[in-house]
Amino acid sequence: MFESIRKHSKIVMILLFLLIIPSFVLVGIDSNYFSEKSPVVARVDGDKINQTDWDNAHRMETDRMRAQSPSVDPKLLDSPQARYATLERLVRDRVLAAAAKEMHLVTSDSRLARSLQEIPAIAGLKRADGTLDAEAYRALVGTQGLTPEGFEANVRRDLSINQVIGGVMGTAFSTNAQVKLALDPLYEQREIQVVRFKSADFSAKVAPTDADLESYYKANPAKFLQMEQASVEYVVLDLDSVRSGITLNEDDLRTYYKENVARMAGKEERRASHILINASKDASSADREKAKARAAELLAQVRKAPATFADVAKKASDDKGSATAGGDLNFFGRGAMVKPFEDAAFALKKGEISDLVETDFGYHIIQLTDIKAPRQPSFEELRPTMEAELKQQQAQRKFAEVAESFTNSVYEQADSLKPMADKLKLKVQTASGLTRTPAPGAVGPLANPKFLEALFSSDSVQNKRNTEAVEIGPSQLAAGRVVQYTPTKTLPLDEVRARVRELYVGQKASELARKDGEAKLAAWKAAPATASGLGAPIQISREQVQNLPRPLIDAALHAPTADALPAWVGVDLGSEGYAVVKVNRVVPRPAPEGQRAQQERQQYMQWWASAEGQAYYEMLKKRFKAEIKAPRPSATLQAAAEN
Repeated sequence: MFESIRKHSKIVMILLFLLIIPSFVLVGIDSNYFSEKSPVVARVDGDKINQTDWDNAHRMETDRMRAQSPSVDPKLLDSPQARYATLERLVRDRVLAAAAKEMHLVTSDSRLARSLQEIPAIAGLKRADGTLDAEAYRALVGTQGLTPEGFEANVRRDLSINQVIGGVMGTAFSTNAQVKLALDPLYEQREIQVVRFKSADFSAKVAPTDADLESYYKANPAKFLQMEQASVEYVVLDLDSVRSGITLNEDDLRTYYKENVARMAGKEERRASHILINASKDASSADREKAKARAAELLAQVRKAPATFADVAKKASDDKGSATAGGDLNFFGRGAMVKPFEDAAFALKKGEISDLVETDFGYHIIQLTDIKAPRQPSFEELRPTMEAELKQQQAQRKFAEVAESFTNSVYEQADSLKPMADKLKLKVQTASGLTRTPAPGAVGPLANPKFLEALFSSDSVQNKRNTEAVEIGPSQLAAGRVVQYTPTKTLPLDEVRARVRELYVGQKASELARKDGEAKLAAWKAAPATASGLGAPIQISREQVQNLPRPLIDAALHAPTADALPAWVGVDLGSEGYAVVKVNRVVPRPAPEGQRAQQERQQYMQWWASAEGQAYYEMLKKRFKAEIKAPRPSATLQAAAEN
């Protein structure tokens, strides 16, 4: 039966077409035919945001981020947190759009035009007469998959939405007293003394048993995971590999020699003398005509007696640098002189005198005194250079053809790279211990996130099939296949026993350090005079941390000082141990002056405006009944996704 269907597939397709299309004609296709099956992930003002909307928005956001940062890790862009952030932005846009609609906020044509002109890429499309290059503009917005009308509609919508929050943030204000009240505590300094109880000092007191280690190992399996790894084969196609397979024909080399020997021999140089009569381009017409007439007299003089050219140049030329040498400019090649002078000099025969040559400097009379033709190298001298150039040219022309063969072969013979490598004379390379992210120091395809993503795709890992041909750079393609795959696993206790012991001892030592520190803290609070081991007094602030851990700085600055000083506070430093901090005094903050005061006020205003904008947005969310149904990903979920 299936064989019959396969043989008559065209007839079957026609029958299906005749059966299906009339049903749509009779009942119609609802605009929500496909989206209704997509689960609703959020609602705003009664409108649904479904999974399809979310996926499309995240795909667009991911494409935008990859375009801005090609080296970014694809896993970061597709993490649960990143996807949820896209949904939150989608909800925010819908909330603000609903508010703009309710408030009748619209963007006028003139405001839209001003905003478009403020976009550098569009501003650069202006012609000399101030008009916009319409075709270039259409091509520019076309790179985003939009028409000019669609792009302008998006900009108009964004401007209207920005008015919603912008109206609130733009009216935020604060007084000098508020700024001082907020910033003085933020930048205040405190004099403190610190005593540290380091975990390392307590390690010798920890003597774990085998049972302790086994219990710790079972309680912390995530700490002993070996991430998924793969051993792979891969092949790279680039211009070098195409070039290495090219054999040049001797006749082609001989022809190339004849056509390019003049270029490869070097540039011809000419020696000339000149007489210059100054006439700058900014000079008046009368002055330039006067200079031209003077130059014409000198031209007539030297043409009657060419042998007197050097003497005339010494007496009459306004180019004092060359006049002393009779106008001699020595040898020069193309590109050394201004264009009109160069064209005239290279058009003369040896001994000839030119007509008047006008440049921005004035009027020149040129006499060609010598020609230095480059020595013509032999065929054998130029052979290495010609072979390299000709192979490079042929490789560039041939690459597209070879790339197509490469792409087709890795797909058609998907269970091995060898047939394709043999066919194109490429080397099959191997690598082991690969992960989804490039290893430090990795180069070539193994440093390319897109290629690694293809290697760790489900089809590649599960079926050991070749990846597609992946573009890893200009004129560079790579394809690979997984030879051996090891999934993420918890390593056996016997393999990680040393690591288990290290972590267990570190944890218990930190606990002992904390207990000792807490006991000392309680005793010193009760009897400050008994405190010992405190370091020298130092002044700290949020800007001056004195190489101390951030948790210690935060604890010292949050310690209550209103009742009495000194104040005592304990700080748990985790694996580093524990610290006791004695706050001796609060150092008044000197009043900022000049530019520093202005910068601090502006910074505070930005913080305050952002806070008001966020508060207003939260109010709008309630007004328009914004609801996100998708659960917010937890840190545990993120860790699982990364593993």
